[in-house]
Amino acid sequence: MKKYVTIAVLCLMGTMALKAEPMVLDMVHHNPGEPLYESAYNDPAVIQQMGYNGKVYFLFESPMLAINWESVDKDILPKGSEDRKWVDAKARVVKANLARCKKLGMQTYAMSDMVLFPKRLIEKEGLEETFGDARNPRVQELIRAQVDEMFAQFEDFDGLVVRIGETYLHDAPFHQGAIKNKGSSEKTIIPLMQLLREEVCVKRNKQLIFRTWIAFDRSVGTYMAVNDAVEPHPNLTISIKQCEGDFHRGCPFSKLIGMGRHKQIVEVQCAREYEGKGAYPNYIAHGVIEGFEEHERMPEDAISNLREFTEQKPELYAGIWTWTRGGGWDGPYITSELWPDLNAWVVAQWANDPSQSEEVLFNQYAREKLKLSDADVVKFRELCLLSADAVVRGRNTTHFDMDKWWTRDQGIGWPRPAKTAEGQARSLRQKEESILMWKRIVDLSEEIKWATPETREFVVGSAYYGLHLYEIYRAAVYLSDAETRGDEQAMKLWIGAYDEAWETYNKLPEQFSSLSTLYTKDYARHCKTPLDKKVETLRAELSKKK
Repeated sequence: MKKYVTIAVLCLMGTMALKAEPMVLDMVHHNPGEPLYESAYNDPAVIQQMGYNGKVYFLFESPMLAINWESVDKDILPKGSEDRKWVDAKARVVKANLARCKKLGMQTYAMSDMVLFPKRLIEKEGLEETFGDARNPRVQELIRAQVDEMFAQFEDFDGLVVRIGETYLHDAPFHQGAIKNKGSSEKTIIPLMQLLREEVCVKRNKQLIFRTWIAFDRSVGTYMAVNDAVEPHPNLTISIKQCEGDFHRGCPFSKLIGMGRHKQIVEVQCAREYEGKGAYPNYIAHGVIEGFEEHERMPEDAISNLREFTEQKPELYAGIWTWTRGGGWDGPYITSELWPDLNAWVVAQWANDPSQSEEVLFNQYAREKLKLSDADVVKFRELCLLSADAVVRGRNTTHFDMDKWWTRDQGIGWPRPAKTAEGQARSLRQKEESILMWKRIVDLSEEIKWATPETREFVVGSAYYGLHLYEIYRAAVYLSDAETRGDEQAMKLWIGAYDEAWETYNKLPEQFSSLSTLYTKDYARHCKTPLDKKVETLRAELSKKK
């Protein structure tokens, strides 16, 4: 009899495991080195109401920066020192954040760079050349001690989100971080994941979310080497961005989603850093869930959206992790969170039950959150779907013909022509299509009967913001084309259009009081050739030829 009871219990446990709730997590990605975003999503109560069951705290809100290291050596951060005062103050903030989540029953995670140690520790141990080596025995000992202190001092944290692709130290003045061979499965990823699996998942029964970003997010070979070497664990999840590389519309859908034997959580950016950060309409939830048009050319047997992932590989689906705000650097800075809120709410609701219709969820948001009539819900849906089509055509093309890095954050660089004549013709054509779409978006924004004057003010202003910004984009792409062809007459024409587009765009704050901050001509960060600098050079050259 006991045998059959045992089998029944095991079957029940298996069923429960299959029906485990997905992780539906959110993070506000604050700009490194700047004051924290003032955002509704900092409040765990707000995101809980949106459908989230967990919050991920950003790098500089992580307990990894708040542990005192006394279990290793009390002199690493001696009491009374400036670095100890800083760490203790950070600990108070971390504990307050944690308490807010726990009071609501929210799962709580912290994203942390690896490897990250106090500067005093690195100097005292003489690890200046070796602390970024995940295979170094002493480094491994210190990582184990670090994890031990983190969960000893902040025991209510549900888990750790590990990042090895980059190391940010902008708001960590007393710490030093680095990782060697971040793309090597053998030298870094496997030994570090195995160590953390043991320390976090096995020893402490905590969750470990290991990010693939800039480490093993594109290579099938590297991903499968990690997959084969690291044993799955119920508490181990691999995090993959929804597209390959960064959150660009000019990137393929991640081929790693649905691969291997480890559970996967998918990262989605809701206020996309390369597409205005919420300053203008940009509805991405439909594309993420049902598929962006640029991914329609993928092989039929390839997973190209999240619905296919959850339907074809439900056993690997661990959930969704959104960034409601943030990513990138600087501005634009938004005055209303309406556009990222729409994306986040639909994605979060869907993530809890992927059998739901994206359109039904969208309509629910429009009716319940925005208080729109049935007729205006239809118009709002058209506006939002058009925004996705306008963005991909205005910034790039549906065939990825342009260099996707030419404009980002609050700046615009010089757009290089497509590599083929066909691609360049398509790029020019789609810039015109984008402007027509933006004009329709503006018309729709003005036709819809918004519930409040404030909502109308922001939505209509943001629609014009998109239109006139993308007119600048169009002028830049045509001017680049004219220069490549050596057509001086066309260059003069498009310099005039460029000047007019900027003039119109810069006047928008006079018409709309709740407008987000504008893109600027003098922004050079991450822009190899700033657009306006190039235009002024061309203007001067043409002037000399008169």
